[in-house]
Amino acid sequence: MTIALVLGKKVEVRRFGSAASPALVFLHEGLGSAEQWRDFPARVADATGLSAIAYSRIGYGASAPVALPRPLTYMQEEANDFLPRLLDALDVERAILIGHSDGASIALVHAALDAREKRGRIEAVVVEAPHVFVEDVSIASIAKAREAYEKGDLREKLARYHGDNVDGAFRGWNEAWLDPGFRAWNIEEYLASIEAPVLVIQGEDDPYGTRAQVDAIARQVSGRVETLMLPKCGHAPHRDQPEATESAIVAFVKAAVRREPSST
Repeated sequence: MTIALVLGKKVEVRRFGSAASPALVFLHEGLGSAEQWRDFPARVADATGLSAIAYSRIGYGASAPVALPRPLTYMQEEANDFLPRLLDALDVERAILIGHSDGASIALVHAALDAREKRGRIEAVVVEAPHVFVEDVSIASIAKAREAYEKGDLREKLARYHGDNVDGAFRGWNEAWLDPGFRAWNIEEYLASIEAPVLVIQGEDDPYGTRAQVDAIARQVSGRVETLMLPKCGHAPHRDQPEATESAIVAFVKAAVRREPSST
């Protein structure tokens, strides 16, 4: 683990694989962190021959704490304000974003902004269990998570990864999603701007979202879109169906990577 400084705040960063470009940049879920990806970034890096970076957003893991409440646009702000500065700080000139849940939504918004501003940094996007609008099933499951946190053992489990950040990590995510105003949250306006190829992976048994999210992305993204619906799979394909998820990501990344011309 290393610490990067972005906007004067400490950011937990974990690196894997070689120094080869583009870098695979892993963006965690709403209750996740760099550590919670476990060995998945390392496996994908090894299989593709690329470098990989996983980081904990502000308020998560070993990164700096976050001020609450989070704005209801926190995912758009991460994509627009924080992620590009982090990539600059880490000298990432070319990237493939691999996002899960909230991280998937952030990846989609950032890919759209990258294309709109003609930065040319984002070469491809992989999204697991993405959200582009709010569904009733999402809100119901997030309400259950609050009960598990307050009355069950969820806080104890999350504290292993977030330490002193645990309450900020949970409440920042949970209270934003359960705010009545969040029902209007929608990032579909960004999808048409995405020109990079996109792979969408969704579990058929995901308690936080349905195939409607996948279909919305496939219908509206301007670039090439591949979709994978996994049976017997919940909200975390890389944990619930690791072999199928890794295989799909590796094949997609290898096909999408823009190789630099030889210097010979």
